[in-house]
Amino acid sequence: MITAQEMMELEHNAVQNGIPISQLMENAGRKVFDVIEEKYDIRDKHVIVFAGHGNNGGDGFVAARHFAKESFVTILFFGWEENLTEEARENYNTIKDTIPIIAITTQEDLETFRIQNNLNVILIDALLGTGVQGTIREPVSYGIDYFNSLSGIKVAVDIPSGLDADTGEMLNKYCGADLIICFHDVKKGLENLDNVIVVDIGLIY
Repeated sequence: MITAQEMMELEHNAVQNGIPISQLMENAGRKVFDVIEEKYDIRDKHVIVFAGHGNNGGDGFVAARHFAKESFVTILFFGWEENLTEEARENYNTIKDTIPIIAITTQEDLETFRIQNNLNVILIDALLGTGVQGTIREPVSYGIDYFNSLSGIKVAVDIPSGLDADTGEMLNKYCGADLIICFHDVKKGLENLDNVIVVDIGLIY
């Protein structure tokens, strides 16, 4: 198991040892794709990535790029481009001309997007990462509500958005998931869950 602070320190050490965050993000997003492709039949599936502006969202952008080679992909981006982290922005710019990205900052924006509610949909939660604390604010809160309202295969990237990585406690709301793909190690707050798969993203101990 690993805490959010320990994970942050490992990422810092990786950078100090010459492994950039952009490479870790590429590894993470690729592993998300690999796990889902192996576990589910992704042919004829509509993959919808719910992304925030942090590095968790960046992982989602990378995964979306890989999914787009085999599936129809849509990204729901809950935030503003100017708030993207540097690495997330790089991946956003890489895919923005080839994958539909719907920017959502208000409830009205979300009401313009509707999908068929069925199991031919794979929903990927890449809204929030392990460092989130306090009340989840708009527009991400809209994303969590909408994610939970849909039917389909639901996968969380590293941790379900809205759960405390160290305690497993819910903030004011969280994304339910059928599968959680944890990077490097199980987050401490998820130790009692049985729907977690751990993947190696190249972090140095």
